[in-house]
Amino acid sequence: MLDIKWIRNNQDQVREAAVQKGMDCPLEELLDVEEKKRQLQHRIDLLRAERNRATARIASYMAEKNRSEADALKEQVRSWNVSLAADEEELANYEQRFKELMLTVPNLFSPDTPEGATDQDNVVVKIVREPATFTFEPRDHLQIGEDLDILDIPRGVKVAGTRNYYLKGMGLYLHRAVQQLAIDLLTDRGFTVMDVPLMVREETLVNAAFFPAGKDQTYELQDENKWLVGTSEGPLVSYYANEIVDLSEGPIQLAAVSNCFRKEAGSAGRDVRGLYRVHQFAKVEQVIVCKNDPEMADLMMEQITRNAEDILDLLELPYRIVAVCAGDMGAKNYKQYDIETWMPSRGAYGETHSSSSLLDFQARRSGLRYRDQNGELRFCYTLNNTAVATPRILIPLLENHQQDDGSIYIPTALRPYMRGLAAITAK
Repeated sequence: MLDIKWIRNNQDQVREAAVQKGMDCPLEELLDVEEKKRQLQHRIDLLRAERNRATARIASYMAEKNRSEADALKEQVRSWNVSLAADEEELANYEQRFKELMLTVPNLFSPDTPEGATDQDNVVVKIVREPATFTFEPRDHLQIGEDLDILDIPRGVKVAGTRNYYLKGMGLYLHRAVQQLAIDLLTDRGFTVMDVPLMVREETLVNAAFFPAGKDQTYELQDENKWLVGTSEGPLVSYYANEIVDLSEGPIQLAAVSNCFRKEAGSAGRDVRGLYRVHQFAKVEQVIVCKNDPEMADLMMEQITRNAEDILDLLELPYRIVAVCAGDMGAKNYKQYDIETWMPSRGAYGETHSSSSLLDFQARRSGLRYRDQNGELRFCYTLNNTAVATPRILIPLLENHQQDDGSIYIPTALRPYMRGLAAITAK
């Protein structure tokens, strides 16, 4: 979240961010509630101080055996207590509403974020490798998976409903191989890798700025105040929630491989075929916690994006990087790059990775702080990136690496995780 003092002094920028990101942010109500809350808190503080002074005088009167004055003042204190109780109840209501309204305020977006409303307005900043060309009629990943007996969607639907699947044999190996490749790369680059909770408290997702806007996409465990994560970003950021971390030796680099769950509410009819948009998937996520320094944040943004690019290079896949426009950007993000990988069956690039810089937006919600060189407490900056997400990455892997004999070429970097296989062939 943003600092309320900053919001009050920069209202136009907040309104612009809300408009560009297509968010409903009742800024006037927020500022009105905040003002009333401050005034009421001031009144309560004055009355409490007066009551405390009166209590001291009552003790003095009692010591002097001045019963009449003591009784009169006691009656006054009882009257104040009634007023305080009413004011404190009203203040609690204002504080609750203030918290709710603060959660509707989006993060700002960087000056170099493209203008636009949808992904059609994103700007291509880099293209790597030419899309695959074939001397034969290429198959889509569903046909490839069926021919090689490594993917079964009909039985996934039979057992679990739409947007579910089974991975079999070398399909499972490929799914696990890309995860382990990413984990090894990040470990070699100084990341602490973790296995994280997949069922988390609601406050975890509020603190990580996924809620309240993302509730409709998240599976809730009824009566437990628990939710299934859609990414390990939430548990990773919350690992240090309400703590003061040591950044004296550089940024904290965390990574996790986890199963993820997503309702895909509102996506009926979109990408319904195959593995592109499913309810259960796995991600290797990067999270950076660094000092409150814009230059450092830019450097970290480039680094985590480069990590994802290096994984795609090892997978020998054609891809491009786009700067995400304000209207297509998440409410919590200050700056965002998407990496899109070429998918022959779509005849287009499809998003497979995303990098985001949030500045101190997440850290303020999470109470994540550090001490600067002067010993003063400051909120950290946080960033995140999808190192790899599967089974979506299997779409370009299978489709770009299909060969005319029906087999699938296995990139060299994956072979140690594929029992040495150079290709997946039909049984």
